[in-house]
This record gives sequence, structure tokens and C-alpha cells, in this order.
Amino acid sequence: MSTPVLELSGISKTFGAVKALSEVDFHVDPGEVVALLGDNGAGKSTLVKVIAGAHPADSGGVISWDGDPVTIGAPSDAQRLGIATIYQDLALCDNLDIVGNLFLGNERLHFPGTLDEVEMERRAVELLDSLSVSIPSLRVPVASLSGGQRQIIAIARSLLGQPRVVMLDEPTAALGVAQTAQVLDLIERLRDQGLGVVLISHNMADVRAVADRAVVLRLGRTAGDFPIAETSYEEIVAAITGAADNPVTRRSTRTGSSATATKDKE
Repeated sequence: MSTPVLELSGISKTFGAVKALSEVDFHVDPGEVVALLGDNGAGKSTLVKVIAGAHPADSGGVISWDGDPVTIGAPSDAQRLGIATIYQDLALCDNLDIVGNLFLGNERLHFPGTLDEVEMERRAVELLDSLSVSIPSLRVPVASLSGGQRQIIAIARSLLGQPRVVMLDEPTAALGVAQTAQVLDLIERLRDQGLGVVLISHNMADVRAVADRAVVLRLGRTAGDFPIAETSYEEIVAAITGAADNPVTRRSTRTGSSATATKDKE
């Protein structure tokens, strides 16, 4: 069994009197897509921000990278380790072209104060080719791209830092069928390249199409860790909604335990 590239054990996070996360366990292996699922308020966004360094975890939990304990207290710590996060807003500049967006804040210089446009375009073509992404021109403004193409550019930009774990927050939200297929194909290619991918999504069809495992959060706690190929749609939904945790099932469990104990005494 391989060592997880990223592993969290007993992670908690409180905001005043609100306990957003309570002793959550989570891990992702190299070359694996892990779906992070849960209803609104389950703690998904908080967990992603803990991993990304935006919200440092409370004391008591352990974060490990390649099996070694690490501290993620700021976004720079996560980036240094090799964790890239693509949020829903994508953080793209509509007025810049694709090359300008890919290298925004990380421009290549030919001479001090002079952009090396040729090198940046060459690297952009190389990067998009490695992802099997076809865009007619790299010099069109990002504002003219489709939703799927914009998502792909945001993902490609994150790969310039050569991360080992990529977190995608609702990457197919508000996309059409063809655009969603483009993004899902790209997620599979990231997995094939050996990256660990964390997919936050409400779309079970997307999850079942590309994820290897699904980790479910409910009310800030880990409600289940399911291998997708061996788990039914209904089981995962039950864990998300808490359908398996109700007074009837709890009473049945207690009754069954009491009956077993009585039988053992006899």
C-alpha cells in the first residue's frame, strides 16, 4: 500500500462557538481522484481552506505530507509543499489573454522590466499540449472563452508550479454537457500524470465518472469513506443526508445489541 501524498488525522476547526470540523480524517494518494462530498454546511469548504492554508487547523490534529508531519499555517506553506487550489471564481482576468492569465504574477522576464512573451507562449503551448487541450489561439481575451475553457485555463495555471495535489472546488458547476465532459477528461489526465486530485462536487454523476473514492462529511465530521466502484449511489446519498442515522435505525441497533447480549448470557 502506497504512502498517501497528503493525510489529515483528527483535524478540527472552530470559529467562536461554532465547530466547523470535528476530528476529521482525510487522505489522498498519488494518481487518485478523491471526491469530497457533503450537504451545505457539512464542512467541505472549511476542510479545503485548512488544506490550502487559508484557515489553519486547531491544535490536536496532524497533517502529513509523504508520511512526514508538516504545518500548514498559510497559503504559502501549502504552495511550497505542492498543493494547488482552484476555487469556483477561478480568479481569471477577463481583459488578459490566455498567456497573460497563465503567467499572471509569475511572468518570465527577458531583460529586467521586459516580458519574455516568446518564452511564455512557448511554455503555455507545451503545458496545454501535455493536457491534450486544444484552444485555437492563446492570444484571445479570456472573456471570449467558454465556461469549460476558462476552467481548463485556471487548472492549467495551477500546474505551472508543478503541484502534487490539486483541489478543484465545484469545477463543473454551471457548465453545459460538452464543457463538463472537457473538464472531467482533464481531471482523468491529471490522475494519469500521478497527481492527487481532490474534487469537491454536488454532482453525483461527475463523481461516479472520475472519482476513485468518496469521502463524505456531515455536520463537520467524517460520515464515510467509500470506494466508488464498490458503493451504490444510495449508500453515498444516505451518508450525505444522514438517512442512515435516524431514531428508527438507532433503536434497531440498540435492540439488536440487547438481544445479542441476552443470548450470550443464556
